[in-house]
Amino acid sequence: MNMSEKYPTLLSDFLRYVKTETRSDENSTTTPSTESQVVFAKALGEEMKAIGLENVIYNETNGYVIGTIPATTKKDVRKIGFIAHIDTADFNAVNVNPQIVENYDGKSDIPLDEAGKYKLTVKDFPNLKNYAGQTLITTDGSTLLGADDKSGVAEIMSASKFLIEHPEIEHGEIRVAFGPDEEIGVGADKFDVEQFNVDFAYTMDGGPVGELEYETFSAAQANLTFHGKNVHPGTAKNTMINALQLAINLHNALPANEVPEKTSGYEGFFHLMSLNGNVEEASSAYIIRDHDDEKFAQRKALMEKIVADMNAPFDEDRVILDMYDQYYNMKKIIEKDLSIIELVKDAMGELDIKPIIEPVRGGTDGSKISFMGLPTPNIFAGGENMHGRFEYVSLQAMEKATDLIVKIVELNAK
Repeated sequence: MNMSEKYPTLLSDFLRYVKTETRSDENSTTTPSTESQVVFAKALGEEMKAIGLENVIYNETNGYVIGTIPATTKKDVRKIGFIAHIDTADFNAVNVNPQIVENYDGKSDIPLDEAGKYKLTVKDFPNLKNYAGQTLITTDGSTLLGADDKSGVAEIMSASKFLIEHPEIEHGEIRVAFGPDEEIGVGADKFDVEQFNVDFAYTMDGGPVGELEYETFSAAQANLTFHGKNVHPGTAKNTMINALQLAINLHNALPANEVPEKTSGYEGFFHLMSLNGNVEEASSAYIIRDHDDEKFAQRKALMEKIVADMNAPFDEDRVILDMYDQYYNMKKIIEKDLSIIELVKDAMGELDIKPIIEPVRGGTDGSKISFMGLPTPNIFAGGENMHGRFEYVSLQAMEKATDLIVKIVELNAK
């Protein structure tokens, strides 16, 4: 059977999901952070029941909807979980209007909006060359698409439908979970490992076909407040303390080349996320990232030293640092049992997918969940250029991800 017959609702489900606004809100104090995520999760729960998942539960405490595909084998096999997040990033996500480009030629620029202001160009996005002959889903230039991570949601749902409709495929118990607030870094904070009750899991939240990730950054957030002293500039000598200048001085004390735009691979960075204020008071926020534990600690220590050195000349602290860890490199957990990585590699091999195993220059919900005691590597979901108007995904990539889910559970039973 061809893929459209094998997964007949994959595309339609995906299009329906992305048209539903579910952006998370970092300023919210609720879980989930937005009501739209609650509505979407509960609707997914009803879909899960309709296709035959059992024990479908919406957890009011953490915002996850979970369900079970019962085992079809009497063998004693490990239970697997598959997880995707339902929120989208901090970019316009209202009135998402997906565009479908069939049989893309792999070399032409793709106009997004009718006015031609925005285009997916091969020059700027050379990965387009990898999609000759495929069906691409793009934005209309006014919003993000939401393939991060509604492609993962659609893939898990289609794989679930297929497995339920084909009980002749032997597999152990499978649990699926869809959760909130991954994009603001707090979605997995309240994940209930005991309730999920599996031996290992995978997040379907990666990029292009083949990505298999079990190394992430370790991450910290540094929020800074600068207290100045505002007097008339005409009489400011030896009196004025400019809070904005303090913020600039702190930034200039950090390593100039250790920023996202000048690093790659295993290289860590300091990333200035925001800078606001006036002479009297200013604030800035940084994210600090590194794969290596020692270097991660050194980066945090450097931030603390800069703040201490800046405060030293004053009779009161003018620079206030609030720094905290966000998540840690999951590698130290996953490498204790690499069989769950080998399982994916074997499944990819049977599907003629070349594994791309590289460190994630970011994090996933799997980072936190792994440190909760449930090893959870990350697998590709197909999206490219996430978090903005140039986002796109290939239907064939989503089909391969769906195939991979099915193959993983099948091989796990063997």
